[in-house]
Amino acid sequence: MEIVEVSSYEALPLLSLNHVSLLCRSVWDSVRFYEDVLGFVLIKRPSSFNFNGAWLYNYGIGIHLIENPALDEYDTVNELRPINPKDNHISFQCTDVGLVIRRLQDMGMRYVTAVVEDDGAKVDQVFFHDPDGYMVELCNCENIPVIPISSCAFKPRGESFKKAPAKCGFMENVMMESLSMDMMNFSF
Repeated sequence: MEIVEVSSYEALPLLSLNHVSLLCRSVWDSVRFYEDVLGFVLIKRPSSFNFNGAWLYNYGIGIHLIENPALDEYDTVNELRPINPKDNHISFQCTDVGLVIRRLQDMGMRYVTAVVEDDGAKVDQVFFHDPDGYMVELCNCENIPVIPISSCAFKPRGESFKKAPAKCGFMENVMMESLSMDMMNFSF
């Protein structure tokens, strides 16, 4: 699905996410993780690179690993970090979150689950870390439709004559109000 937003700028000719690049302590530990846990396949990378790394690919997405054994110098905490779904993460769409959880259990991996609900739709999520502490999420996020914020009706605070549609919540209305106020400020 393509989202069309009204903007004063012409859209860039973007097609899709190509790859995610990650620094890692050990390329081979990370390669094994992304192969064994997520099903990525090691692919050839350009021979002109003069640093240790690896490229993996599957599901229309690339993962580029760049080895930096000194990564610990940047991270003073060497203990296991809590798995926090509100932290930076890479998310992959999947069809069976239960199967993912069973695989993580079989591998003895730590993980956290969460459920997001909106208008009767439910998304199951599972979060876990790769060998370098990057968080990965697997979810069935297609269960919640992508609704452009511009399709949400603006309801000024304190006015009850126009009810915002159920598909748009409090934050969407706050964002639309802010946008409307910005537009009014530009018009004077």
